[in-house]
Amino acid sequence: MNSKHVDGENKGDTLLFALSTCGWCKKTRELIEELGVEYDYIYVDLTDGDERDEVVNELKKYNEDLSFPTLVINNDKVIIGFKEDLIKESLA
Repeated sequence: MNSKHVDGENKGDTLLFALSTCGWCKKTRELIEELGVEYDYIYVDLTDGDERDEVVNELKKYNEDLSFPTLVINNDKVIIGFKEDLIKESLA
């Protein structure tokens, strides 16, 4: 999976599955960056072919509905949608 990395404070493995055109995904990225947290993200809509298949299969492990944004923290905590308070609590 070819994700992009954003530097910040390490709060564990933080991965955001997003769409490049999604306003809620953008708000989620902005919030994580405001919190100063290191994270990786992947714009699912900008992938194709085998990479898209790999990304979708990985996302399905956490969110069978394939909805966005999907934030995965330490491979176990999953936040689906823009839930500001929960994101702050989880990454504080």
